[in-house]
Amino acid sequence: MVMTESLITPELKAAIGVESEPSVYEIDKEAIRRWAEAIGDPNPLYHDEAYAKKLGYRSLVAPPAFIPHYTYPVVIGKVPKQIPISTSRRVAGGDEIEVFQPLQAGDVVSQTTKLAEVVEKEGRLGKMLLLITENTVRNAKGELVSRSRHTEIIY
Repeated sequence: MVMTESLITPELKAAIGVESEPSVYEIDKEAIRRWAEAIGDPNPLYHDEAYAKKLGYRSLVAPPAFIPHYTYPVVIGKVPKQIPISTSRRVAGGDEIEVFQPLQAGDVVSQTTKLAEVVEKEGRLGKMLLLITENTVRNAKGELVSRSRHTEIIY
């Protein structure tokens, strides 16, 4: 029996659970509108501020999937850009998003990111890693807005 070396290095193990510094930013109306247009969602809550206000919101409401994707460029500098891994191919493995309250234009939020879990598996092309990162978004009052998990497959 041939034993092969694990892809989970000590550096990778040490990165699990380490939370980034918070990134703080304001949600912009135009970003909400453009996101909704890009995904082809005609819901007037995402496009028409007067309609959103008529329903009791302060401003436009962000679609649920907007939250983790909108913040991606903001947090990239706050977490290690490259965790040392001896493989070269990366594929998105999916997202899970829990939304606890609506995010609206004008909200100031903070997001932290951490490597939540690392799983090693054997695939058709050999060993692969599943890197699961978790993003937590809180509003200015510190209340939980959303939590999302992103899986990246590395082989």
